[in-house]
Amino acid sequence: MIEHRPFIGLGKANYGWLNANYHFSFGQYRDAGRMNWGRLRVWNDDEIAPGMGFDPHPHRDMEIITYVRQGAITHKDSMGNEGRTEAGDVQVMSAGTGVVHAEYNLEPGVTTLFQIWIMPDRTGLPPSWGAKKFPKEKRDAAFEVLASGRAADAESGVLPINVDGAVMAATLGKGQSLTQKLAEGRAAYLVLARGAVEVNGVAASARDGLAIRAEPAITITASEDAELVMVEVADS
Repeated sequence: MIEHRPFIGLGKANYGWLNANYHFSFGQYRDAGRMNWGRLRVWNDDEIAPGMGFDPHPHRDMEIITYVRQGAITHKDSMGNEGRTEAGDVQVMSAGTGVVHAEYNLEPGVTTLFQIWIMPDRTGLPPSWGAKKFPKEKRDAAFEVLASGRAADAESGVLPINVDGAVMAATLGKGQSLTQKLAEGRAAYLVLARGAVEVNGVAASARDGLAIRAEPAITITASEDAELVMVEVADS
């Protein structure tokens, strides 16, 4: 089962400094049919104006992954962490027992990013933050795991999250394909950062979402050069 969610049909909110597009019910966008996909709770496609951002605010018991598509985001939190994450790279914040953080676009141009929230398997853990560079060359025609709490990825140097799931990315040249297996009882959500593809015959374009479950494997074929981000989690 693959449900195509076109970008044009996502929840929308424009605050002047922030142009937000919501794959799931969030903020002022309410949709009882799009509350989550398995353990995946939020996927926001944000455009942040130069010099603007999210002032300090709290989070608790949520795994928050930020994938920067263009520009960079600068992070500061109550744990004393500070960092700047550039396009193609990833930061992860495990909110745990509670953390206050701020995120700003301190770049001269617009920053675009995907912010992904996954419900943790264990709550009440100490909060943490981390960021890492991921050269796109390593994900040519194959998914590279960026953040994971799966046992199989524990020693692979990915950013850790407190959930049995993974965030991964791939790039495909026009005409290239890749096949990804999905175990029984797992759900996946795939979003194109750019380009166009077919996934098991379902066509999708830039910034569209594909909600996937009960598919033993997916074969992705690029009809244009494409950059993909996918979350794989328990379907419960």
